[in-house]
Amino acid sequence: MNLRLRNAVLLLSLPLLAACAATAPAAPTTRAQAPVDTTRKPVSAAPTENVTKYRPVFAVPAAEGVASPAATPKPASPAAPVGKATAPAPTNHVTAQVEQRLRDQAFTNQNVKYVSGFRVRAYLGLERDQVMNIRRQIISRYPDETDYITFKQPVYRLYVGDYVNKLDAARGLARIRQFVPRAELESMQVLLNKTP
Repeated sequence: MNLRLRNAVLLLSLPLLAACAATAPAAPTTRAQAPVDTTRKPVSAAPTENVTKYRPVFAVPAAEGVASPAATPKPASPAAPVGKATAPAPTNHVTAQVEQRLRDQAFTNQNVKYVSGFRVRAYLGLERDQVMNIRRQIISRYPDETDYITFKQPVYRLYVGDYVNKLDAARGLARIRQFVPRAELESMQVLLNKTP
């Protein structure tokens, strides 16, 4: 029975294989094909517009006592201005509407207390005595750093610092790693202004 089934499957698969072979991509021909040109094409020359009138011309200071004809500046074209180039006047003035929006944004920013930043996680563990010991070491060495101890039963966490950018946080991490080699940075909401 198995032999008949296998022979039937083989006989039925032959037309499928023939159909696949007929739809396969054509084999590459043996004729010599023209080589692909990979050379870099020359880029068009400078613009046809004369822009020398926009280029500043600087006067070369003459040496004292000797004035050589090669040291005198020559204008690039007759249209080029001789002397100092003047700066264009600014055109983007702050309007009253923009000024009001800036004041509103400044007022809103005064009320912001927290910002997305970084803290150094100095301890993560189960022992209260150990977290307090590490806290004392860090505070005695760096009294200006703020520390935060959180307790979610049974785990104590000690965070140090309120760093707004990652560069300051990396510096704080390097200081803390003297005491705790396994300290890590964590991103979280940090206190922006410590002064009340």
